[in-house]
Amino acid sequence: MSSGLSIALLHCLCLATCLSGPPGQSKKEEKLWPENFTSILNSLLDGYDNRLRPGFGGPVTEVKTDIYVTSFGPVSDVEMEYTMDVFFRQTWVDKRLKYDGPIEILRLNNLMVSKVWTPDTFFRNGKKSVAHNMTAPNKLFRIMRNGTILYTMRLTISAECPMRLVDFPMDGHACPLKFGSYAYPKSEMIYTWTKGPEKSVEVPEESSSLVQYDLLGHTVSTETIKSITGEYIVMTVYFHLRRKMGYFMIQTYIPCIMTVILSQVSFWINKESVPARTVFGITTVLTMTTLSISARHSLPKVSYATAMDWFIAVCFAFVFSALIEFAAVNYFTNIQMERAKRKTVKSLLEFPVAPIQREKSTEETVTSTDANSNVRKRTNATVQSEADGGSRIDTRHSSIQTPSVAQGSSDITPHSLSASSPNPFTRINASETLSSARATPPAPPSTPILTGFVSQHATAGSPSIQHLLGSRLEQIQTTTPNTLGASAKPSAVTPPAPPASHSGTSKIDKYARILFPVTFGAFNMVYWVVYLSKDTMEKSESLM
Repeated sequence: MSSGLSIALLHCLCLATCLSGPPGQSKKEEKLWPENFTSILNSLLDGYDNRLRPGFGGPVTEVKTDIYVTSFGPVSDVEMEYTMDVFFRQTWVDKRLKYDGPIEILRLNNLMVSKVWTPDTFFRNGKKSVAHNMTAPNKLFRIMRNGTILYTMRLTISAECPMRLVDFPMDGHACPLKFGSYAYPKSEMIYTWTKGPEKSVEVPEESSSLVQYDLLGHTVSTETIKSITGEYIVMTVYFHLRRKMGYFMIQTYIPCIMTVILSQVSFWINKESVPARTVFGITTVLTMTTLSISARHSLPKVSYATAMDWFIAVCFAFVFSALIEFAAVNYFTNIQMERAKRKTVKSLLEFPVAPIQREKSTEETVTSTDANSNVRKRTNATVQSEADGGSRIDTRHSSIQTPSVAQGSSDITPHSLSASSPNPFTRINASETLSSARATPPAPPSTPILTGFVSQHATAGSPSIQHLLGSRLEQIQTTTPNTLGASAKPSAVTPPAPPASHSGTSKIDKYARILFPVTFGAFNMVYWVVYLSKDTMEKSESLM
């Protein structure tokens, strides 16, 4: 009996060994499962309706999302929008796609996407979104054994970025990206962040391709929006941007400051240089106009003034004030000149002594001429009485005349001069004497030239003149200065002083040289301190 039991046990072991087979055979059967994927997918899609969401009529469908930014920028201030390139990932659970098999994840291409249900996610503030299709649609679709689905797309999104440009160009903005379900309210589908609010959005440093902005960071939020069709869950990502000022400093601020300084250089130019100062004023005004127009080209046509608009407006006011200052200087200078001219004319009209003195001077000149004629007659008589030896005097030493005769002989002709003198010696040289008197420039009436003239001829001539004239020469030298001095005193009239010169620096220019630079420097100090110390970063709605 024991032998029979042992034989039965041996048969059982042999049967078990035959049924189990060798170890490599089970592995071979597992390797054969991928060849049957078609049947697995067909079995998954058998009776599957992609028009119905997962859990239709039951629990709410939860869609988990995360974003990986591959490229951020550019940002357009004129259009108030920004562009970025992202990998947009969505994950949800569809129990209708659960399967049993040796493979944990079914990695499928984009053709499977159209055969299953996918969330109707759209970007609420997107202006234009493009799904890349080169060289094939850039989509990733995976089904896990427990029915979890991962759906990833590569998108280029152009989204709206509302900007408040009051602090431009020292401003900062929070550009949002809002997305949610288009048709399913929150009672049927909700959105959550896959890795939590802090790590669900990734923006690598190398992905930022901004020129005018610095990407400071990002924040996420979840909000509910009500509409007539229901309440919808909206996911929002805020990208915080701060503008770089280098471009605007070079293109706008520094040229404006230099233009204002150039306009104030005209205060140091002489006020008589009207063309130079006019060119300074008009050129700087036109330059400021051009700068203000070019600064507005990179901005939208907003109805309020920006920080740069205020700066340009103040600079334009300084430049225009410099031009008005020169107009005021020129105006008051002309008024002063007109007043000086009127004062000079009035002083000339109030001076009645000049004509009377002129008449007296004429009468005294004639009297002096008669006295000199008598002196000449006495001299000629002396020469005739003492010239018995037959000696002759050269005609050059006998033609002695006074400057008074030369000055007053404009109406005397050679004929009249020879007729009035009984001396034939004087009659012969009358023409020569008159011509030399006219050629001699008239001297001031207060200068006794006659004494010098006679002394010069008496000294330069031969000693015979001194011998012939004798005591008569001393009498002539003594009498003539007294006669000329008496006739010169009444005619010495002091003319009115000429008008004072108005050249130089105006008082307005002196004050402007100090007031304008100090005021402009104070304005710059207040402007830059206020705007650089001010928190101009626009707050996102989640933080307000």
